[in-house]
Amino acid sequence: MYWRLSNLYFWFFALLGGLLPYWSLYLEGQGFSYLQIATLMATIQLTKVVAPNVWGWLGDRSGQRVRLVRFGALSGSLFFAGVFLEPGFYGLLLVMLVFTFFWNAVLPLYEVITLRELGAQRDRYGRVRLWGSVGFIGSVAMIGGLLEIIEISQLPWLLLPVFAGIAVSTFLVPSERGERKPPAPKGSLKAIVTHPAVIAFFAMNFLLQVSHGAYYTFFSIHLEQNGYGKLAIGLLWSLGVLAEIGLFLVMHRLSRRFTVRQIVLGALALTMLRWSLIAELTWLLPVLIFAQLLHAASYGALHAVSVQYIQGFFGHHHHGQGQALYSGLTFGAGGAVGAWMSGFLVDGVSTSAAFWGGAAAMAIALVICWKALEPPPAPDTQA
Repeated sequence: MYWRLSNLYFWFFALLGGLLPYWSLYLEGQGFSYLQIATLMATIQLTKVVAPNVWGWLGDRSGQRVRLVRFGALSGSLFFAGVFLEPGFYGLLLVMLVFTFFWNAVLPLYEVITLRELGAQRDRYGRVRLWGSVGFIGSVAMIGGLLEIIEISQLPWLLLPVFAGIAVSTFLVPSERGERKPPAPKGSLKAIVTHPAVIAFFAMNFLLQVSHGAYYTFFSIHLEQNGYGKLAIGLLWSLGVLAEIGLFLVMHRLSRRFTVRQIVLGALALTMLRWSLIAELTWLLPVLIFAQLLHAASYGALHAVSVQYIQGFFGHHHHGQGQALYSGLTFGAGGAVGAWMSGFLVDGVSTSAAFWGGAAAMAIALVICWKALEPPPAPDTQA
């Protein structure tokens, strides 16, 4: 079961490894403006506001999460094929909105499946999830190397085998029995989402993803403007994810040694430092390498803590909706706002200004968490 669970993470994040570093470069090569690039990249995050809530609700109601994951993967692959029609800005915007609506259903549902399969061995989550990081690195390196010898316009064709891998891997996970859970106590979800610590948790993650807007949208363009080639860009992206893998391997030890509050505050401070270094010292390779290693804090540590946070506060009755809210309000709304804001900063000032904006968002998140963040309850205390 360990390898069956890991397999989908590998292919899902391999696709991200082809999209995040190179899709903005592909769009730039297609002649789109910086604001158009920001809008198109924002769609990857924007549909997370709606899609995970729709699919999470269906998963909770039907219990058929594995079937929904398969449907989302196959439908997303089918609609992505619209890219090959070269439909122009508005046509591509529609293609990406529909494609990501189905594709963004996969991960929140699968996180619930994984945690339930692991049961009492939830501390093994990091070891399962790290194969997503391996897939990301492999995809970034391979596609980056290929793009050194072929045109960036061929990128969609390079992504087709990855879509096939996602589709196949969804059928390696055994189907569920489709049992429906009993109704949740009336008003219980409202009580959870209005808890001050939960509000602080979502505000922190929203600002975290706002700060990543410049990174996911313009980091590759920023590097290209500073003289880095496509293979070097891919390797620098991979370095960040390699640091993330190392973090996942030792996260269970860090969780025993430090409190949730200490981990979150430390990770936010390091993330603020990371964006500041990228904004000003991109040309200095050793500093840039150090900044990319800080991805272990800005994504790895905070995501691992957040998954446990959702499990603890939302419990059995609302786990699917909790994952959907986490994905929608943070990766979705936060990522989309961050992409658009960075687009305006890049168009009006520079790529460096966009990264300074990310550092400012982290300063605000630090203040919020210092005042309001509390540790989550143990998972078995929430019904």
